[in-house]
Amino acid sequence: MTAIQTISRLTPLAEVRALLAAGTRPVPARAVPVAEAVGCTLAEPVAVRARPVAALALQDGWALRAEDTLGAGGYAPALLPQMPVRIEAGATMPPDTDCVAPFDALRINGDTAEALMSLAVGDGMLPAGGDGNGEVLAAGARLRPADIAVLSALGVATPAVRKPRLRIAIVRDDPILAAAMQFVCADAARRGGEIETSVGLTDAFADDRSDAIILIGGTGSGRNDESVTALARTGRAAVHGIALAPGETAALGFVGTRPVLLLPGRVDAALAVWLLLGRDMLDRLAGLEEIKETPEALTLARKIASTVGLTEFVPVRRRGGEAEPLATRYLPLSILLRADGYVVVPPESEGSSAGTSVRVWPWP
Repeated sequence: MTAIQTISRLTPLAEVRALLAAGTRPVPARAVPVAEAVGCTLAEPVAVRARPVAALALQDGWALRAEDTLGAGGYAPALLPQMPVRIEAGATMPPDTDCVAPFDALRINGDTAEALMSLAVGDGMLPAGGDGNGEVLAAGARLRPADIAVLSALGVATPAVRKPRLRIAIVRDDPILAAAMQFVCADAARRGGEIETSVGLTDAFADDRSDAIILIGGTGSGRNDESVTALARTGRAAVHGIALAPGETAALGFVGTRPVLLLPGRVDAALAVWLLLGRDMLDRLAGLEEIKETPEALTLARKIASTVGLTEFVPVRRRGGEAEPLATRYLPLSILLRADGYVVVPPESEGSSAGTSVRVWPWP
């Protein structure tokens, strides 16, 4: 008879994070096509040659010298010593010109032109090297979609990034487990992970190409629950039972040097454990130095009651400058649909009263 998985102690979340930090190292850098680098962490600074190599017009108009327009105005136009050159946005600036005037800034009379306003050197143009000249992004930054567009425009084809390979699996074919896996896969991919999915314990632990394993389901003490036992047979189960609600049955371990995070089979618990531990694991694998998410300070609309010793994940709904707690401990699916943020209640707290300022994190 197979021994039943049991939890002997709920390990504080801070201790679990410390174990995760001690056992997780950034993955090696690799060059990937820039279009596949969204969410990835730069492993090396991105430096580009001077761009553009010559000054360019930023707008359609007239290329001329700014000094020729000195003191010009609508009631005191300045006669230009020579005819300006008509130019289109993106064209190379002609020699001996240093600005671009809008069409309505000049008055053209046959073969003479008058300036109706004063211009400064550089108006309406991009100087040589203005788009990039040397390092433009430091190592350790997570690449956002806008960063990808800029790097592509600068001609950076294959940046060196850290892109962790994640094996994300469910213990069996089940719609609830599959829903939880879908969320974890989508969030991990947005944060720069390269995802492989599977069903079953054997394939998950046998994948020696992955940098980390996330397995969903089978963490409790049911007759068919054996995820933690299987992890202990294959590698090391460092923690089974985390002082986190929801998510008490989650586990952390290692197979060789690879961290393994076991998520409970409920959507709410899997979501909470992933957000508070899984993201941390992925960021450490990526060598991320700059965290983009920042909480918003809001006032509690009503009290949150919490159990001392447990870190509690509480979904909230924003209402003006207030945060309305929606549920604690078990979080029904209908509650998750209404949430647009979450609060993390620390284990030393008995909760927070209405009117207290709390940090609200963005809902995934």
